[in-house]
Amino acid sequence: MNITMVKKIKVNGYPCRKSANVLADLEKLGLMNQINQIVAADERQPSSHGLHLALQHEVKAAPFFIVENKDGSTNVYTAYTRFLKEVLEQQVSENEEVSEIMSQNPDLDFI
Repeated sequence: MNITMVKKIKVNGYPCRKSANVLADLEKLGLMNQINQIVAADERQPSSHGLHLALQHEVKAAPFFIVENKDGSTNVYTAYTRFLKEVLEQQVSENEEVSEIMSQNPDLDFI
């Protein structure tokens, strides 16, 4: 399995807050060694590799993960908590999952 993380670099040259938080969390959990490469979707460079991958996989928000499986299939994860659970087999609380879903879908209303 090959895992690519695409992080976002904003026009001001700084990483987006969510990308920075995800990278810090992966470091804290000791999981960075499972990420094969980190690619930047750099808003300052429209031809950046990360922006190309976002277009190719029809992803509109970063960070996201591209998982190339040994059988040749590819999965794209736009939800960090889902990626943690399904790919890196980490425990994720229900609150973390709900929080991420709500932040990615502001039109939803939690009941």
